[in-house]
Amino acid sequence: MASDLELLLKLQVIDYDIGELERSKEYLPDMIENLNREINESKKKLEETRNLINDTKVKQKDLEMEIGVRDAELQKYQQQMMSIKTNKEYDALVAQIDSIKEIISQKETELLETIERVGNLEKEIKELEVKTNDILDNNTKQLSILHEKVNSIGNTMSEKTNERNGIVSNIPRPILAVYERVRRGKGGQAVVVVKKRACGACFKALTPHKVQEVKRADKIYNCDSCGAIIYWDEEVSN
Repeated sequence: MASDLELLLKLQVIDYDIGELERSKEYLPDMIENLNREINESKKKLEETRNLINDTKVKQKDLEMEIGVRDAELQKYQQQMMSIKTNKEYDALVAQIDSIKEIISQKETELLETIERVGNLEKEIKELEVKTNDILDNNTKQLSILHEKVNSIGNTMSEKTNERNGIVSNIPRPILAVYERVRRGKGGQAVVVVKKRACGACFKALTPHKVQEVKRADKIYNCDSCGAIIYWDEEVSN
């Protein structure tokens, strides 16, 4: 009976490994997708910022050209002041000059804001380039590892299944049936060690009689409270 218990413990380890492989098939693709998304979002942000700074620099040049044109207009009107002959002409020209001065003032303010915006964007781009390179380097390494895991799942699953079949073939059917029933009911862990004279699964204390039975290990014993297969190990059970 001790050999049957040893086989059950080995089987439980293999079933745990198979369960982990099954779970990996579900979460690994999500991890890969998240890493790729982070790379793409970082690249997109960098590209958008580069386009924005290019547009902002174009706006800066347009403002500089417009201010230059308005300055030329202003100088022309100021020269015309020398040849004014009537108050009406004078008032009209002063109004034009004031209007151009106001436009120049507005454009100069906008130009200063634009120049400041370009400076901030240039700093932001440098930070984004560093961040994007770090993400690309880190995520590429992780993706390589994850892809290797995904590619190896099939082979590992096949090896574990073959190993399981070999163990199962040596376990008596009634004992295997108990193991499978308990494993399904407890969500994986079917065989547990007795700890401090209590079930290692539900922690309910065992009766002295039950403890003696489990110690004998003459057959497979279940916890009366939760149904787990229990066994005695001198190193941890006392």
